[in-house]
Amino acid sequence: MSEYVTVAKVGAIPAGQGGTFAIGDKLVAVFNRDGSYYAIDDLCPHMGASLGAGQLDEEGAVTCPWHAWRFDICDGTWRDNPRLKIPSYPVRVKGEEIQVQLIDQNSQSAEQ
Repeated sequence: MSEYVTVAKVGAIPAGQGGTFAIGDKLVAVFNRDGSYYAIDDLCPHMGASLGAGQLDEEGAVTCPWHAWRFDICDGTWRDNPRLKIPSYPVRVKGEEIQVQLIDQNSQSAEQ
């Protein structure tokens, strides 16, 4: 399991919005929903648009800015077909830092 990585300070992501952050060679979208933070892969699997630039709705779904695919920010589920998901990542706030933990999806699957 990997370490948590600081991506931003509390307050840097306005409520109801998201941002894109590089963690190593991976882009992660982090969202602020009512003061709670959530992280998913930034790239939409359809055509690679940035989900961090998408519109976050009151139901906790982000809409891809290119073709309107919608993903749940809590677990990465595609709202139009719940059998498909993109990776989601644990987020914590430590002091004034928003931190994301990238989990190796292969080792996670092997553990289950």
